[in-house]
Amino acid sequence: MSTQDRYRLIGSTPSPYSNKLRALMRYRRIPHDWVPRTAAIESEIAHVKPQLVPMLRFPDSAEYRVDSTPLAYALEARHNARSVIPDDPGDAFLCQLIEDFADEWLTKIMFHYRWFYAADADFAQAWIVDEHQPGASDARRAQAMEFIRQRQVGRMAMVGCTENNAPLLEASFAALLEVLEGPLHGAAYLFGSRPSLADFALYGQLEMLATDPTPQAILRARAPRLDVWLRAMDDASGVDGQWAPSAGEPSPLLQGLLELVGADYLPFLVANDAAMAQGSASVSVPIRGGRFEQAPFGYQVKCLRSLRAAFAELPEPDRAQWTPVLQATGCLPLLTEGGAA
Repeated sequence: MSTQDRYRLIGSTPSPYSNKLRALMRYRRIPHDWVPRTAAIESEIAHVKPQLVPMLRFPDSAEYRVDSTPLAYALEARHNARSVIPDDPGDAFLCQLIEDFADEWLTKIMFHYRWFYAADADFAQAWIVDEHQPGASDARRAQAMEFIRQRQVGRMAMVGCTENNAPLLEASFAALLEVLEGPLHGAAYLFGSRPSLADFALYGQLEMLATDPTPQAILRARAPRLDVWLRAMDDASGVDGQWAPSAGEPSPLLQGLLELVGADYLPFLVANDAAMAQGSASVSVPIRGGRFEQAPFGYQVKCLRSLRAAFAELPEPDRAQWTPVLQATGCLPLLTEGGAA
């Protein structure tokens, strides 16, 4: 097989979305080349907009595409084998909802721990620079690490990783670990004995939290079985499993995740949507007994609208089947137009 017949995946191991997509492609046994984003290949990808990893070049194409979620769905359209979207429409919607929670809320927790604590920032800046510029001189390395640290710390407020939000984000992380520890009471993954897109999204963020020093210590102390699960998710190419039959009744694991989505993530999405619509300079929403605040973010308006559209488009029997669960977990009012936090 020539390189033209293979996907070319450019990413960085400190990137949760790169790890998410790489693990997904490994599981699906899609032939690809993993190419770390180093200084040596910057000229190859200088034209790609936005400048975010992962970047994926499809076989027989000269163009790179970005954004892990659209890429995952594009791969679904191109490859029949080993799908990561559950067959049942209701389960497929829950998969989309949990994936979005991981990509857009859990990433705030990851970013908080990585750049809020000095030990984690020290570790991350070295990891990022040493992967991107292997062999750099000590002076160049020190300069690059300081640049990365200042740039990332400067972005913290934009994504809600402020000192005021820190207790709330850490409480959300603790609640997530409690839900996921021993994720696998009776099932290997969220929707059966095969991984879904939501599993890979959780993996991408949690793998970073299981690597950075402060959250790693927390995760290993509170969720040692989850730590093992994460290491296995990196390459699940040998996993063969089935989707569990959907009974319209969630497992304790799914129930716990939906409660987190309804308590932490969807209230933020709705408040963000309202702030953007009103032209407000700030999102402010009560979560976990505190008040989460950040600047409104346009991409997450799209997230909310996509989730609401997906729920509205569910076949009526599936929507009716899951409505009581979504109501009980606090998700339902926020998934309908006009829902408010």
